[in-house]
Amino acid sequence: MREDSGLSRFGLTIFTGGRGPRRFRAAADLAQRAEEVGFGAVWTGELYSRSATVPMAILSAATDRIKIGSDIAYGAGRSPLIWAAEARDLDELSNGRIVLGLGNGTAGMMRNWLDVDPSAPAVRMEELVTVLRKLWRLHEGPVHHDGRFYRLHLEPTTATPAPVREHLPIWTAGVGPRMVRAAGRVADGLVCHPMTTPAYLNEVIRPELARGFSDTERSGDDFVVKGMRMCAVDNDEEAARHRIAFAIGQYAASRVYDKLFALHGWDGAQQRIRAAAKDRDAAALVAAVPDEAVDTIGIACRPDELRTRAATHADTFDHLNLCGPPWGLGPEELEAATDRILSAMADAPADRVTA
Repeated sequence: MREDSGLSRFGLTIFTGGRGPRRFRAAADLAQRAEEVGFGAVWTGELYSRSATVPMAILSAATDRIKIGSDIAYGAGRSPLIWAAEARDLDELSNGRIVLGLGNGTAGMMRNWLDVDPSAPAVRMEELVTVLRKLWRLHEGPVHHDGRFYRLHLEPTTATPAPVREHLPIWTAGVGPRMVRAAGRVADGLVCHPMTTPAYLNEVIRPELARGFSDTERSGDDFVVKGMRMCAVDNDEEAARHRIAFAIGQYAASRVYDKLFALHGWDGAQQRIRAAAKDRDAAALVAAVPDEAVDTIGIACRPDELRTRAATHADTFDHLNLCGPPWGLGPEELEAATDRILSAMADAPADRVTA
């Protein structure tokens, strides 16, 4: 590991393509390289066709020091009991290096993918984290819980070993005020969406986190605000900007981000983006995304500029995760994009980044 690489405040989302064992070997290789050059964490996500926990096991077994996180896994996709059991196994396999990043997805995902009631998602997340905390201490005795979303009565039939760590770091995702407040109430960190800007962080997220801390009389001193930046690295900077703009356009079509666009005065652009999306006009969609949005939300640059650009964005967050644009690229292309991010961050001189 490079002792003074300045990369410890950065994470890398691991995307790999292909099928079969090769996909997992490629993920392990990327994680090993990220650890070697000094990244602080590697992250893996979850979708309808891929789990987060199996790749987390692969990354844990392939590395020794780097943190391993889910970014994000669907909290409602598993029962609290299964979440706690898998988290214990992962933490033991990694020797205490996992971060459990949990989110809900949209109401449609909750209803149509996960078959759960999408009402009161923040309350559900708060309850889930509360039950997980109880189950993490299962070695201390039975767990009983009767809540709005979860019912659990567990009396172990044999001795239950204590987990590797006394405390499991749980970071929850949030965009809207109430989900952000939930993170402040019960979680150890907030996983910000890639669309989160410094202005949105300061004017919406931080005040709601403070309310959450106050609700539960927490100091928030050790709370981690994790950002994410989509990175398009290409010698052709215009092509890179096009990829970031396309990704922003996919998110902008959702009403979830109305407040963010209004905050920046991008309302008109958002309406043009939506019209282009409805017409399936990709060129018009990209053209409608403001240049300011591309520079504020993503990083589009040549390889030798990435580390300097990333350092600027990192100043806003406690931890900044870098990922390829999740829209418009196939699995193999996303793997190549991830490799370019890793190589560009590793190859730049250490004095280009403030640690």
